[in-house]
Amino acid sequence: MPNMSLKKVAMPEQDPNVRNKNFEEVALGYTKEMAMEEAERCLHCKNKPCMQGCPVNVKIPEFIELVAKGDLLGAYAKIKETNALPAVCGRVCPQENQCEKYCVRGKKGESVGIGRLERFAADYFMENGHEEKPEIQKNGKKVAVIGGGPAGLTCAGDLAKMGYDVTIFEAFHKAGGVLGYGIPEFRLPKSIVQKEIDNLKNMGVKVETSMVIGKTFTIDELMKEEGYSAVFIGSGAGLPSFMHIPGENLNGVYSANEFLTRINLMKAYQFPSADTPVYVGKNVAVIGGGNVAMDAARSAKRLGAENVYIIYRRSEEEMPARLEEVHHAKEEGIIFKMLCNPTKIIGDENFWVKEIECIEMELGEPDASGRRRPSPKAGSEFTLDMETVIVAIGQSPNPLIKQTTPHLETQKWGGIITDEQTGATSIPGVFAGGDAVTGAATVILAMGAGKTAAKNIDEYIKNHQ
Repeated sequence: MPNMSLKKVAMPEQDPNVRNKNFEEVALGYTKEMAMEEAERCLHCKNKPCMQGCPVNVKIPEFIELVAKGDLLGAYAKIKETNALPAVCGRVCPQENQCEKYCVRGKKGESVGIGRLERFAADYFMENGHEEKPEIQKNGKKVAVIGGGPAGLTCAGDLAKMGYDVTIFEAFHKAGGVLGYGIPEFRLPKSIVQKEIDNLKNMGVKVETSMVIGKTFTIDELMKEEGYSAVFIGSGAGLPSFMHIPGENLNGVYSANEFLTRINLMKAYQFPSADTPVYVGKNVAVIGGGNVAMDAARSAKRLGAENVYIIYRRSEEEMPARLEEVHHAKEEGIIFKMLCNPTKIIGDENFWVKEIECIEMELGEPDASGRRRPSPKAGSEFTLDMETVIVAIGQSPNPLIKQTTPHLETQKWGGIITDEQTGATSIPGVFAGGDAVTGAATVILAMGAGKTAAKNIDEYIKNHQ
């Protein structure tokens, strides 16, 4: 008999007033007994509606059935058939908008905790399993992957399984992309990311770091001089957006990219034992309402800020951040200033942030995004004392690849134009996917794009070489 409880098995977590002072993982994960109990809630629907919400086509009911039976290594193997990064996806995927959104159990109660079970299976394997070195028949063809983030890692893994010699060219000193520089340790431990990268290396994928494509090599040089049969561009969206208001050039103003990169990839949270410091002061304002804003605000709190504000120009209903992240931020003492928009950042005589001036907003008719358009409320200006301002209003692809590859067609805002079905760009043999195409989106969508591109790169090479 299935477990007909209307609620998921609760996930153990650190106490909010303890975790907001450390960078250890917030969610502690299921025990084996908890996982098997939650797996029993799955009804094993014949038409598998949950799978339609998964961009990488994980065989969800099948892996959950294996968890319920206690075959935990088998459950992991089933996930790995289509998902190269299960420990990552189990932690950071917005399951509530994807697989769990379509779960039948969600019609009368809570959906099955698919993400929690995926995380459990992956963690169990890391503690108890062993990644065998696969026997792969090499085909003698080389493929270059630009960017070591979710899209690039997935594309590289799938191509390696097909027999290609794959080299990832990563601009930073470590692979991982947004998994390394963007998502904080308390949501995604970097040891997990490194293990997933090590698994790819075990399959023969080469990782070249500190390689800035557009400077170290151009795409044309990779194909014409370095002997690569195809190239996948998964370089992400690392160019931050700003509001263009007075005072954004003051000391103490960060883009969320810089702030999180210093903390996560350069380990500022370990200062002074690590070399990179990051200043927050007593009062911190984070401008924006997405997951990146939540990550920045929660990180600032952990670095010792007393008052951390999320300043967002719409209401909480319109916030794009995951509900879980908003919930965790509130528990940790983050202050939400909804329907407010910064108009000016005010500095002291030494050009350090001193105050932020905001205006209250009110919502009107929906705009192109479907959300109600905010407009300023006359005479409602106010100021807040502030030492640090973090701008988290989005980012776009770095223009370097476009500037050095003029025949690569892009959108006006910088996104690479591709065939939606294949990931092919305007250059034969060059494919792209993830945030470099769509702008900032989710890890799992980037992985899905990498998977699609790998399949079509294989077809392209077979048909053209």
